[in-house]
Amino acid sequence: MVSRARNLGGLMGTSSTLDINDVANLSDLTGVDSYADSDALALAVVPIGTQAYQIDTGSFKIYRGASGWAQMDEFPTAPSWVFQGSVSGYTSGTGLEPARIGIDKFPFASDGNATTVGDLTHSTRQSAGQSSAENGYTAGGFVYNTIHKFSFTSDGNATDIGDLTQARFGSSGQSSAASGYASGGATPSNSNVIDKFPFASDGNATDVGDLTIARARVGGQSSDVSGYISGGQSPAKSDVIDKFPIATDANATDVGDLIIELTNQPTGQSSSENGYMSGGEGPPAVGGVVNIIQKFPFASDGNASDIGDLTLSNQNASGQSSTVSGYTSGGRDASEVQNNIIQKFPFASDANATDVGDLTETAAEVSGNQV
Repeated sequence: MVSRARNLGGLMGTSSTLDINDVANLSDLTGVDSYADSDALALAVVPIGTQAYQIDTGSFKIYRGASGWAQMDEFPTAPSWVFQGSVSGYTSGTGLEPARIGIDKFPFASDGNATTVGDLTHSTRQSAGQSSAENGYTAGGFVYNTIHKFSFTSDGNATDIGDLTQARFGSSGQSSAASGYASGGATPSNSNVIDKFPFASDGNATDVGDLTIARARVGGQSSDVSGYISGGQSPAKSDVIDKFPIATDANATDVGDLIIELTNQPTGQSSSENGYMSGGEGPPAVGGVVNIIQKFPFASDGNASDIGDLTLSNQNASGQSSTVSGYTSGGRDASEVQNNIIQKFPFASDANATDVGDLTETAAEVSGNQV
């Protein structure tokens, strides 16, 4: 058997065979094991319905049980990349006292406390988190332009793998299948820069576009086609929801408003259909730091709505997204008292968050990831 397949990409079609020369890299196939020939297939012990790729004939097969492998009439459909995780959420860093470089991990499958699984190369504050299929990233923060990378497949320390175009803090993080983004932030003056760095190889970020207004301490969300930047400080608190495309490098556009102006790292989460913003510091008229969970649609541009509450008013927390829930971990209240609470709210229905576990220590101005 050849190694587990990963991404079928553009190999879909209706032909029943595929010339091996058309497959540039078998490691790019997703969800399909590859076998050298029919003899290798015959040795496979797999459930009925398993799909496979036979290398010598360039064909896809499906296992029918006692009758063996049958040729498929159509190529299997590859799942598209998704931002959400199904295994674990991660929270890392803070430059607050006490300085913290730990990378915490907590489970998605069951509610529970986090464990420390590694360290960043240095403490960082108000950095932006990004997630590829294999690695977590933490970019920027007081007073750094560092891009950290740590593995999702094995617990361990992060490494410094590149630089943002500017040293800045209070940026938001977005992720596509191929790239991580850090948008906005302060240098210490507010920035409108959208930085992009590659996941396939370690390297520096490039400036690929601008926000509609320069602002910092923003929240970030990711759909399968766009990155979103919400709220922030410009220098007044902002309610703007910006959107930029991931298929091409381009400037952001203003596509809606939050229900209130928010700054101080309101926490972003993303389902497959909606962006979420939880907590943050609102205007004095709403009492400052809030517990509001807001939601806005990805399918059409529009304003956010109030769909639930956190268990406490919270700012400067990190956000994580599973396939079914949004998470907020750590943060601090209006008195700047930090907490270690992991909160969870459902994507399937509008509802309040619940307390589902603890980080290993209190932490604020942290970044989040998921796998």
